Amino acid sequence: MSRKRAVVSLGHNALGYTTEAQWDAVKITAKALADLVEADYQLTITHSNGPQVSMIHKAMTELRRIYIDYTPVPMCVCSAMSQGYVGYDIQNALRSELLGRGIAKPVSTILTQVTVDPYDEAFYEPTKVIGRYMSAEDAETEIKKGNYVQEDPGRGYRRVVAAPKPIDIVEIDAIRTLADADQVVIACGGGGIPVIEQQHNLKGASAVIEKDAIASRLAAELSCDELIILTDVPHVYRDFGTENQTPLSSLTASQAKELAAQGQFEAGTMLPKIEAAVNYLDSVKSGRVLITSLEKVRDAVKGKSGTIIIEG
Repeated sequence: MSRKRAVVSLGHNALGYTTEAQWDAVKITAKALADLVEADYQLTITHSNGPQVSMIHKAMTELRRIYIDYTPVPMCVCSAMSQGYVGYDIQNALRSELLGRGIAKPVSTILTQVTVDPYDEAFYEPTKVIGRYMSAEDAETEIKKGNYVQEDPGRGYRRVVAAPKPIDIVEIDAIRTLADADQVVIACGGGGIPVIEQQHNLKGASAVIEKDAIASRLAAELSCDELIILTDVPHVYRDFGTENQTPLSSLTASQAKELAAQGQFEAGTMLPKIEAAVNYLDSVKSGRVLITSLEKVRDAVKGKSGTIIIEG
């Protein structure tokens, strides 16, 4: 296949934060993705799901609170729901955009499970805040169930879940088959549904997986030429947010690690993207990583914007 293979990782700004905002956002996102298809990329797409999974978790928790006959819905099921919901909107918007450009290409969403280690340190120190604000009484109930909560002073308590490292992508063979057939594939949404392997069974874990971490793993598993991480800034910056802020047009993996060690990249925003880039390049030495904004990706693939990271 002569086309360049790429995994594209979409951030929150590509999807919006509400149901209606997502309908509008994916139309814009679809144009950027279609630009990549027209630039001769074979795309496998993954995406964030923070607002979406939180919305679903809130809704299901409230349903249980109001109607006692409903059983609680575990995080793994909320994750699966969000994968289907977001994938549905992206694939329909992208299909429509491609057909409007005269491109007849199948777009499919694969519900994807990702195994995690039950002894991952993240399970002992959860960091991902999700769900609705709770009273102290509701928070105590969650604690008694073995869940973690975190207080937001003046607003209430919220549930906190682990963010373990991904191990294996369960449906990777199906994803690879569709990618090999030059189809657009949406997979590992929200980092994938975290599961723990127990003999022949997969048991859902009360956790979430960083979408940048799984994008890196997915790109390596598919031996992609590129990992494209779309965020809300056009470049990676040195001294971001200061008067000395400087855009970086290119980096080696070694330089990226050095800057990360200096504390140049904020945890929870740019740092996971840099870590994903380094991990991907550790596996695919000839690959390259492009970090840019959704709005600038068309220019970035032509070398006119964005930050390129390569091995070295």
